[in-house]
Amino acid sequence: MSNRCCILKPVKLLFGGTGKFFGMLIAFQFLLSCDSINLPEPDEVEETKRETIFGEGGLDLFGDNQKPLGSSGDRSIGVNVFLWRATLDTVSIWPINSADPFGGVILTDWYSPPKAPKERFKMNIYILGRALRADGVRVSVFRQVMDTNNNWRDAAVQPGTAIKIEDAILMRARQFRGSAPK
Repeated sequence: MSNRCCILKPVKLLFGGTGKFFGMLIAFQFLLSCDSINLPEPDEVEETKRETIFGEGGLDLFGDNQKPLGSSGDRSIGVNVFLWRATLDTVSIWPINSADPFGGVILTDWYSPPKAPKERFKMNIYILGRALRADGVRVSVFRQVMDTNNNWRDAAVQPGTAIKIEDAILMRARQFRGSAPK
């Protein structure tokens, strides 16, 4: 009996008891047996095509996959792709705060033109449908000027500014449509 205690005493000291020692021994044996599992080679695995919420071909924000386009543009985003691209192109100097291609909303951050550092502008642009039409885009322009205490104050925007930006977006969208593959 004393001989058995001499053998188990170091086991108890190292592993905190004989139960933990035998548990670790079983776990170690289990890990060694994993070597004999035959897993299929990557070439043998059969790939299944999954459906996605974006449809066949996935999401194409910029029309790079060269699919034929209908009168309302590419169907991979929620709005007319020509208006979307033209809007991003037209307001490219403004920092974009948020852009939602499915809802057709682009929100810019404040931008100060280099020639007028004491005034800044912000735009909210809404693409209203899938068709390339004159009423398919709406722009809201906000303007602030810096007062003598270096605080920004809301100011009026010149009349017709939003319409000029809308016209520039529509003209650019028509250029994109004219150069798109048929």
